[in-house]
Amino acid sequence: MAIALRKNNELFTYGDYMTWPDEERWELIDGVPYDMTPAPNRYHQYTSVKLLTEIAQFLKDKKCQVYAAPFDIRFPEANQNEDETLTVVQPDISVICDHSKLDSKGCKGAPDWIIEILSPATSKKDRVIKFYTYERFGVKEYWLVSPDDKTVEVFILGENGKYGRPEYYTEEKIIPCFTLEGLNINPAEIFVEE
Repeated sequence: MAIALRKNNELFTYGDYMTWPDEERWELIDGVPYDMTPAPNRYHQYTSVKLLTEIAQFLKDKKCQVYAAPFDIRFPEANQNEDETLTVVQPDISVICDHSKLDSKGCKGAPDWIIEILSPATSKKDRVIKFYTYERFGVKEYWLVSPDDKTVEVFILGENGKYGRPEYYTEEKIIPCFTLEGLNINPAEIFVEE
């Protein structure tokens, strides 16, 4: 299955998504399927593990929970039943503090914090399509992490429901987490040293 699956402007739903083979990884955004291949490279994976480890250690004995991809986040529209949901994503890292959003399938509704680790194959989708999707559904904090540039962009959802200008971080500046007060990430420790 590829994006070519979409014929005659056909939109797919979570009900369709649940019938697709388990060995294939897909995201569904506004009814359009996105293939999650190729697999992430070593730099992506290293950064993901480092971030996930730091967050998980911080959350020990706290109410919020952290999850790594593949982990389904479903974004149903108002009055939309589960099978009709048009948006299902698998962010690299998600933090959810409201346990009522968690079920055996993943998360239904906006996580508090999402981190996407950029790669050449996903950068445009993460910067544009997912950016507006996360903003629209109310994800409070969104990080775009670039292992290639060794930078982190942090977006915080404003009272107007929009992300403001990003804060940019390099390896020289500690990143405070807005969602998890007291958590500070040192970018120098999350990127591969050559």
